[in-house]
Amino acid sequence: MKITELFTRNNRTFSFEFFPPKDEISAVDFGINVGQLLKLDPSFVTVTYGAGGSTQERTFALVDFLRNKIGLTTMAHYTCINATQDKVTFDLNLLKTIGIENLMLLRGDLPKESNGMFTHSDKFQHASDLISLAKKIHTFSIGAAAYPEKHPETSTLKEDLENLRIKCEAGADFLITQMFFDNEAYYKYISLARNKGITCRIIPGIIPITNYRQIRKFIEMTGATIPAALAEKIESNIDNSHKIYQIGLDFAIKQCIDLLEWGAPGIHFYTLNKSRATIEIYESLPKRLKNYDGDKG
Repeated sequence: MKITELFTRNNRTFSFEFFPPKDEISAVDFGINVGQLLKLDPSFVTVTYGAGGSTQERTFALVDFLRNKIGLTTMAHYTCINATQDKVTFDLNLLKTIGIENLMLLRGDLPKESNGMFTHSDKFQHASDLISLAKKIHTFSIGAAAYPEKHPETSTLKEDLENLRIKCEAGADFLITQMFFDNEAYYKYISLARNKGITCRIIPGIIPITNYRQIRKFIEMTGATIPAALAEKIESNIDNSHKIYQIGLDFAIKQCIDLLEWGAPGIHFYTLNKSRATIEIYESLPKRLKNYDGDKG
């Protein structure tokens, strides 16, 4: 099923992002955690891959499994950095052949060894270039990334929103945000996007801070800010992993409730292939969300 079809049926969607396990041991752990998460009956799931497409084959295999063996509405991440048009066309046709109707299309990060330079051609310097081509290949349901605190490579939020508008005009059907911890940044971003004429669904992406040292790497990469009160709590308990887990969990629950009460069209959980925190957050929402209607979409 196309994710855009889900939107016509449901006001909210709750979705999970996974990445392919790197070896046999992590595959077992992945299977256990994913099995627990799937009991929550997510609206859809997404599968990402490493920088520069380093796990692309495993990503394709996993989306094939989740879509065709498990029967989930599945979205494949695909990046085009330093790719040729022939390679992109081949890959997207392959995904089409195995029944993948949903794509999360991203430019991708330049490999460290590239020194910030494109290698093959300048054809795919932006996600909008990839989105335009995908729309010509098949009637995919296409998601793209949004950055409430702006993309790290843009100088201003205004510039970032202009890039977002270009992606939508190229054919993005909906947007999922990069992780953020300040809901006000999301609310401001939505208002500015609507003023730009961007009308599609913009789903907030949430990650609970359950391992600060691990999450800090993502924060440094994305430029996300942590509210001062949360940062102070974490820093004062930096050597107490159990306490940090609970602090991060409580904050994420409150963040999700605030977003949904405000009117956000669901939540996209960055699971890091772990189940415990996502399950605890998800299962807490019906109990604590005002006017919760039970609509998982």
